[in-house]
Amino acid sequence: MQDPKNIRNIAIIAHVDHGKTTLIDNILKQSGSFRENENVDDRVMDSNDLEKERGITILAKCTSINWEGTRINIIDTPGHADFGGEVERVLSMCDGVILLNDAAEGPLPQTKFVLGKALKLGMRPVVMINKIDRSDARPDDVLNEVFDLFTSLDATDEQLDFPVLYASGRDGWCTTDLENGARDNLHPLLELVLDHVPAPDVDTTAPFTMLSTLLGSDSYLGRTLTGKIYSGVAKVNMPVKAISLDGKTVETFRLTKLFSFNGVDRVPVEEAVAGDIVCIAGMVKTSVADTICDPSVTEPINSDPVDPPTMAVTITVNDSPYAGQEGKKLTSTMIRERLMAEAETNVAIKVSESDGKDAFELAGRGELQLGVLIETMRREGFEMTVSRPRVIYKTDEDGKRTEPYEEVTVDVDDEYSGAVVEKMTQRKAEMTDMRPSGVGRTRIIFLAPSRSLIGYQSQFLTDTRGTGLMNRIFHSYGPYKGDIGGRRNGALISNATGEAVAYAIFNLQDRGIIMVDHQEKVYEGMIVGEHNRENDLEVNILKGKQLTNVRASGTDEAVRVIPAKRMSLEEMIAYINDDELVEVTPESLRLRKVYLKEHERKTAARQAKG
Repeated sequence: MQDPKNIRNIAIIAHVDHGKTTLIDNILKQSGSFRENENVDDRVMDSNDLEKERGITILAKCTSINWEGTRINIIDTPGHADFGGEVERVLSMCDGVILLNDAAEGPLPQTKFVLGKALKLGMRPVVMINKIDRSDARPDDVLNEVFDLFTSLDATDEQLDFPVLYASGRDGWCTTDLENGARDNLHPLLELVLDHVPAPDVDTTAPFTMLSTLLGSDSYLGRTLTGKIYSGVAKVNMPVKAISLDGKTVETFRLTKLFSFNGVDRVPVEEAVAGDIVCIAGMVKTSVADTICDPSVTEPINSDPVDPPTMAVTITVNDSPYAGQEGKKLTSTMIRERLMAEAETNVAIKVSESDGKDAFELAGRGELQLGVLIETMRREGFEMTVSRPRVIYKTDEDGKRTEPYEEVTVDVDDEYSGAVVEKMTQRKAEMTDMRPSGVGRTRIIFLAPSRSLIGYQSQFLTDTRGTGLMNRIFHSYGPYKGDIGGRRNGALISNATGEAVAYAIFNLQDRGIIMVDHQEKVYEGMIVGEHNRENDLEVNILKGKQLTNVRASGTDEAVRVIPAKRMSLEEMIAYINDDELVEVTPESLRLRKVYLKEHERKTAARQAKG
């Protein structure tokens, strides 16, 4: 059995795309976790299909290596702000963190968020400046920015005295001396973890207690819970119970399956000691934040509350004319069960039902988090409709309405900074900082209401010709900013059901941007394009050319159709107005009006005015 003194628990934290998962790939390779001839995927920790497709980490995952007789448990965390709930939970399992920074981009909003959480827990981070081989790397400036960030987060003198490594995670090397240090491997990082990160402070003689932090499901094992053992020893077949945060017993069971981590695999073990991170199977009701413990224990382990959701969408049953043609899971009961199961495993999501039990409010951290869940459900065979996102308002002590604000960090070429500042000001954002960030680039920081940013990403990319980078993170609740306009352009709405015709699309191209292709299924009330003007326009996209046997020279015009505008699920959700929905099926994504019939839309508009 492992001595707790020879255990280190660390998390790798950073902003999205700063190289966490790639760094772990090379740590695993250099520590001997794979055979020499073993075929290993890139970003081996990104096991989920959506993670591989998008190149981002969505779920926190645990791995482990043995280095010079010490067991190092490493947790790969998500870098995107929408999945911050995962990071907040896993930090409770760790005794130290490696803070990764891109050598060109420097600290970004998520870096600030996760570092602040780690410093509050009293950790002393190891700072690693990654991607040092980038042509636009500026390691000295980035190190100064990191130090300023530590200072702004009220770090103690001990935390400010952080060790620094310069690295290329992709190439698998790091060094403490950028000028003269050897660039051979990642051994300096592993040595630093042993010296700098403290061993777990635990009592192996006390009764067994463990805080469940990550919940998963396995087709063979059923429900699995990963967490850190805080005291005592866990042994297979010992009786245990689970208690909730308020001390109530959730369930009692026998510890039939106990796993520790070895590389990317879960390995069955007979016993595990306090300080180690393990995985337990066999529970039915136990969930995240519950304490699994010896039957004699009555006090649960404290678990820090996770920041609440700030944005919500309404999910309803699909009632379009094409409903049920592609998906297998259509009913509100099926949708409800799936959403409730997700809320149980994901602490950053909240689900509530409408009074009529036919609609569900899904609340989360942002469009990406909500979009990933809806995309996952879509791949599981669900059909549904999704409303426009709306922010969750609160009331302050004086009875005034407040709304969530986000800190927005924008990196743009100098020539586009004026356009970005103008657009953000129109959206009621306040500029808090503006400074150079490399040759010909400017970094601008805004404080903006979350609802003003819904749908802004595509406009931002247009304004910066695709060269701008925008990062957002929840900042705080602040005063309500009044009315903020949504999409300026109206919609082109199909007035009949059938298949779109190239000839009709060709004639409608002057009216706006078309979003459907020739022979694509459309129905009455479906949005087939974006109008050039502010009003909605009913169009006949099924109209074919009138054929006669009379031909005249030069009167026939060739039909040239511009490719349809295509949007991702998140873009669609952000694009729609309050009177519109996104229809989601396993094979199709369609935009539609809430009311499909024209007379119903007119009635609803009159009622809204009156």
